[in-house]
Amino acid sequence: MAKEQGLDLVEISPNADPPVCKIIDYSKFKYEQKKKQKEIKAKAQKTVIKEIRFGPNTDDHDFNFKLNHARKFLEEGAKVKAYVHFVGRSIVFKDRGEILLLKFAQALEELGKVELLPKLEGKRMSIILAPKSTSKKK
Repeated sequence: MAKEQGLDLVEISPNADPPVCKIIDYSKFKYEQKKKQKEIKAKAQKTVIKEIRFGPNTDDHDFNFKLNHARKFLEEGAKVKAYVHFVGRSIVFKDRGEILLLKFAQALEELGKVELLPKLEGKRMSIILAPKSTSKKK
């Protein structure tokens, strides 16, 4: 029957009794499957990570300025990675960096939740914040 129609005979369920087969155009079937996969991939939400850099001796004005940027990023639905970069001998002020990052997280607790607590990696101490509600879109 498949040869008469110029189509392919595809075995759907070989373990069933009797085995289930279907007469379809296999190349068209593969094309539609690929198209569906592409559509699913396009609809998947991509996570954006915005970075904010501090120094261990960042002043209040600079801190507040960067805090406002982080607020905007979280409202847009992006993750925020804030880090303190220690240059030269400033690595001795690790405690200042940690306090700064915890203060940053505390100021943003109504908009985002802490995903990764302050962690020192080389000369950087970083913290990651994720937006609390992802259902809010503009």
